[in-house]
Amino acid sequence: MEPYRIKVVEPLPVTTRAQRERALRRVHYNLFGLRADEVTIDLLTDSGTGALSAAQWAAGMAGDESYAGSRSFHHFQDVVRDLTSYPCVLPVHQGRAAERILFSTLLSPGRITLSNTHFDTTRANVELNGCQAVDLPCPEARDLDSDEPFKGNIDLDRLAEALRGPDASRVALVVMTLTSNGEAGQPVSMDNLTRAAALCRAHGVPLFLDAARFAENAWLVTRREPGYRHMSPRQVAEQAFRLADGCMMSAKKDGIVHIGGFLGLRDRSLAERCEPLLIATEGFPTYGGLAGRDLDMIAQGLTEVTDPRYLQARADAAQHLARLTRAAGIDIVEPPGLHALYLNAGRLLPHIAPHRFPGHALACHLYLEGGIRSVELGSLYLGSEDDNGAPVTAAPYELVRLALPRRTYGLSHLDYVGEVLTAVAKDKERIPGYRLIEQPPLLRHFRCKLEPVPE
Repeated sequence: MEPYRIKVVEPLPVTTRAQRERALRRVHYNLFGLRADEVTIDLLTDSGTGALSAAQWAAGMAGDESYAGSRSFHHFQDVVRDLTSYPCVLPVHQGRAAERILFSTLLSPGRITLSNTHFDTTRANVELNGCQAVDLPCPEARDLDSDEPFKGNIDLDRLAEALRGPDASRVALVVMTLTSNGEAGQPVSMDNLTRAAALCRAHGVPLFLDAARFAENAWLVTRREPGYRHMSPRQVAEQAFRLADGCMMSAKKDGIVHIGGFLGLRDRSLAERCEPLLIATEGFPTYGGLAGRDLDMIAQGLTEVTDPRYLQARADAAQHLARLTRAAGIDIVEPPGLHALYLNAGRLLPHIAPHRFPGHALACHLYLEGGIRSVELGSLYLGSEDDNGAPVTAAPYELVRLALPRRTYGLSHLDYVGEVLTAVAKDKERIPGYRLIEQPPLLRHFRCKLEPVPE
């Protein structure tokens, strides 16, 4: 059972099939455009969608809204320093702001960033600085069906080659994403992180963590990696942070809050270089675009998120939905992580070509069938086409992510998701592909327009 009881409830929107069909047409078949009150179960993201605890609400009520030097900031700073060991803590309104500030300070045109896998906004912030984001996922990540425990690892051989190869002078930094959202929420082992950190130190390249899901990564380490099973998630997390030069964190994930994040830095001179951009674009360094109550809520969330009972319940929920999904006849990326399940849409819908976006097609049908909102991570997200719509590049896999908001849905909600997945799988031959009719130049999946193409 979930290790908490429910104190406040919110009605779920319930819509008809006809209403959902009209809604999808209105937003040109882009699920990001839907109104929240048109969605029954919202699995679009786990970012900022969790439920706050009573202790977090209480902490928020005690927030100090002073512009400079509030006690809320000092409490927040103490909690982050104790967790991460980084002396410099710069609050920001969310993780992508931390990325923007760090990359704008460290990067210059033509440089390279290396990662186990950059997520979408991370890659965009690298490219907006005129730089190249290079992914180095481990070979095990290619097998979606295997039970390899750490498919989020970076390929250490390729990392070593990049750090000593002909373009080594262009490498500005290495980013390790814990867990790897771009690799289906798969965790990074402590052995891999330790070896990556040693390579970075040997070549004088800074290592930063994308720590949005640091606690979930630590939990999976305690369950899957020999030598760490006697440790608590908090102890593993502290060790991971100490291996890096700093971190970027969206607290909307493992801070279990609705807004906020921080940039943590070990190098005080780098922090001084980041501060002017922070002040110009986010706010004074003791609030960083956040209210005092937000800072106190983050501080409380960071203490709650490593509770083994909470993490066990989160793992149990993911495993429960994984069992239902397999029973429906839909393959997932194995083994499941904690923050999301990734459906193998390409395998379920082989009649839909990659440039007709099978992942997006499955996501649309989940909404039509049961009001469930999810997100495609396939060729709409990663692929490209020419001016005539012909495919140029396709994603390596056509996936759909079912993200699990923290402390928001119970097991009966997941049972409902399983029923909808079963119905969709039975109707899979009738699901049409889609084509783009309008797209922006960057991060197209957020704002593009599509239409169905029956084949």
